[in-house]
Amino acid sequence: MAVAREAGLPSPAVLRPWLRLQEALAAYVFLAPAALIFAAFIIFPVLFSFYLSLTRWNLLEPRKAFVGLENYLTLLRDPVFSRALLNTLYFAAGSIPLSMVLALAVALLLNQKVRGMAAYRVAYFSPMVTSTVAIAVVWMWIFDPYNGVANYALSLVGVPPLRWLFDPGWAMPALIIMRVWQTLGYNVVVYLAGLQNVPETYYEAARIDGASPWSLFRSITLPLLSPSTFFILVMSIISSFQVFAQIHVMTQGGPLQSTTVIVYYIYQHAFEGYRMGYSSAMAFVLFAVIFSLTLVQMKWVQRRVHYE
Repeated sequence: MAVAREAGLPSPAVLRPWLRLQEALAAYVFLAPAALIFAAFIIFPVLFSFYLSLTRWNLLEPRKAFVGLENYLTLLRDPVFSRALLNTLYFAAGSIPLSMVLALAVALLLNQKVRGMAAYRVAYFSPMVTSTVAIAVVWMWIFDPYNGVANYALSLVGVPPLRWLFDPGWAMPALIIMRVWQTLGYNVVVYLAGLQNVPETYYEAARIDGASPWSLFRSITLPLLSPSTFFILVMSIISSFQVFAQIHVMTQGGPLQSTTVIVYYIYQHAFEGYRMGYSSAMAFVLFAVIFSLTLVQMKWVQRRVHYE
């Protein structure tokens, strides 16, 4: 400090605030492009959508009539929306547990040290990087009631052919089967990452104590895989409540609205009926449902997650 005074320079105590200000300004300059993009494509659309949910607007007219909570109150009396919500819950409850159990089983098999195992891992993950529309078209052929592979496989065991996507009782199970196949690879990769992080010393110590394979799986593998299981559960619920493409391609919400889910119902009102205010209200209700489910999982399920 004495040298700085003799040289006529400001002291470090005086320079420190200016240096911090320069660092902050530099940080804001670098963050500005990302912040502008985020505001333009995330913040503004969300706020504008919420504003639309309080209006009556048919997309073709410039005038937006403010109606307050009328759209939300109409939802409470809409039987189709209630049906869509139940269909969405049915889809999630049918696809998520089955996909997680199968993914864990496949991950345990792929975790073995076998030659060519990398090729199997790529094969299981390939549906996740394939277009959902292309997958849906292929599965439409599989579920064809006359020449489909599914009915041919059933005929081999003496089961009569099913109408699959044309039957209100079988359309949703068919979509669940396709969903399980599509998401299996992603869940397998997450479980594989978790399995490879389990220390081998735990298994060695348990084997020395005489633990059986089932005891190893129940007492070591499952608890240490709980972070992976929790992550898959949260992401699967969010994605299942947002399912749209396969519904749009394979069933268009039918037959008899048996596969009409919330996002597809939003699409129908927004881009077929041009009721942008009503569809925006449904979108925010869907957000509230997903947000509530995520909070419940964070509060109750995360307590049972064991971190190493």
